[in-house]
Amino acid sequence: MSDESLSQNQVESLLKAMESADAPTSKPSDTATSDGDVMSSRGIKTAHQKASGLMPSGTRVTSYDFKRPERVGKDQMRAMHSLHEALARNYGASMSGLLRTMIEVKLQSVDQLTYSEFVFSLDNPSCFSVLKPNPLEGHWILDVAPTLSYAVIDRMLGGDPKPGEAIRRPLTEIETRLIRRIVDLFLTQLTAAWENIVGLDLEIDRMESNPQLVQIVPPNEVIILVGFEVLLGKNRGMMNLCIPFNTIEGFNSQLSRNGWVGYGKGKPTERTRERISTNIESAPVDVVVTLAKSKIRTRDLLELSVGDVITTEKEVSAPLELSIQDVPKFNARAGAFKGKKAVRIESILESKRLPPDEEPA
Repeated sequence: MSDESLSQNQVESLLKAMESADAPTSKPSDTATSDGDVMSSRGIKTAHQKASGLMPSGTRVTSYDFKRPERVGKDQMRAMHSLHEALARNYGASMSGLLRTMIEVKLQSVDQLTYSEFVFSLDNPSCFSVLKPNPLEGHWILDVAPTLSYAVIDRMLGGDPKPGEAIRRPLTEIETRLIRRIVDLFLTQLTAAWENIVGLDLEIDRMESNPQLVQIVPPNEVIILVGFEVLLGKNRGMMNLCIPFNTIEGFNSQLSRNGWVGYGKGKPTERTRERISTNIESAPVDVVVTLAKSKIRTRDLLELSVGDVITTEKEVSAPLELSIQDVPKFNARAGAFKGKKAVRIESILESKRLPPDEEPA
């Protein structure tokens, strides 16, 4: 305690704080007062700070764990949640097509924790894939729980997986090849989900069965853990995506909520314009020339034969209507060109959609 002298009011405030302390919850480090009351050293320090005016009244004390620093901001965490929520929906649809059964994939959680906490929370053995997210530095990890991996393998081999105890053994070489198919499918959807942030070229570096033998970052390094719950019939299991924060730290501005939402709304470049123009030029379109329109009864239609003439309300000298993709575009004249029937465009029409009941005859 410093040599600073206390005023009478500060001493009284200190004594009142000591009397209001909870005496039964004492610890070995507690300090006994002269009148027999017991108060913890932390309580004395806090009371002294309040009495000396160092801590304002009503101050809320929040604990902070220096072993788990929160390096990822709330905006980035919300953006990661939205980004991988869309990934879960698309991946569920892709897996349903691959396995020919209904599969539901839900985004369970997006948390930040240390790498050692992530590794020691996994099953051993497990299906542990180390990913190389080019052009980013470092590695990512995709873990598939044993309950899910063996159910998927059973389904791929034509069985009907039933919920039961997980098989406690590493995957064989054939089983690893089968699981790699759903991992490759996940990487395809992950690349599409991250395309507005960074163009990823994901590849599998290696697959391991013991997660504790894989050290991609120091144990106390902060990682973002994205957990997906996969439901296959009555089976359910987790898929965990581990993203070390140091690999995506340079994209904080794109991952912030405002920046991420508007990141894909930039101005078109010459390259994108040229690509769109090239694709449009080679796209086939339907061209329809309407000679005339008329209405007849069904009975008359059934009695028509070769050589019959249908009278219409259209003048012979009136121009024909040329439509592109059911949209009237030009006035044209009928004729012949090199021995084939043809039309000659004479003027441009205003674009308008044809009503559904007025299909070209």
